[in-house]
Amino acid sequence: MEENTTLNILKQAILLERRGKAFYENIAGNAENKAVQEVFDMLAKEEQKHIQTLSEQFKAYHKDKKFISGDLYEKDTSSVASKVLTREIKEKISAAGFEAAAISAGIAMEERAIQLYAKSAKTASDPEAKDLYEWLTTWERDHLNMLLDIDKALREKIWFDNQFWSF
Repeated sequence: MEENTTLNILKQAILLERRGKAFYENIAGNAENKAVQEVFDMLAKEEQKHIQTLSEQFKAYHKDKKFISGDLYEKDTSSVASKVLTREIKEKISAAGFEAAAISAGIAMEERAIQLYAKSAKTASDPEAKDLYEWLTTWERDHLNMLLDIDKALREKIWFDNQFWSF
């Protein structure tokens, strides 16, 4: 029974990552600003890394009922996302535009992924599975925090432009 559950979690995870990659690629392709395109392109590339990792783990678990152990996962998940998030990028995204809507949708996607991975980490009995799900949770949380930061900047921009500040 645990084998089917593990394989189903991995299938769900691969599907989530593929959807995320396709979504971010679409946004990058339609964004008007080069810096904004780069942010969404970076997110798409990170989702591709997740797809590759999950696919390798799926094949290994399906074949031998074991996960690949070792240093498969990058430990510093925040380095790429935090470097690309600049003030210029925040300012280039229109608060009422296509990219802002995409950010809201991206936030929801990242939250779903975090929920799946965190729950899977909690219930995993295999230490390698637990490591995989915790790594994915951390990475997706970094994506979420970056998107939330951009969303906050957009909200503040709207408040400022429309003089919603109480002081």
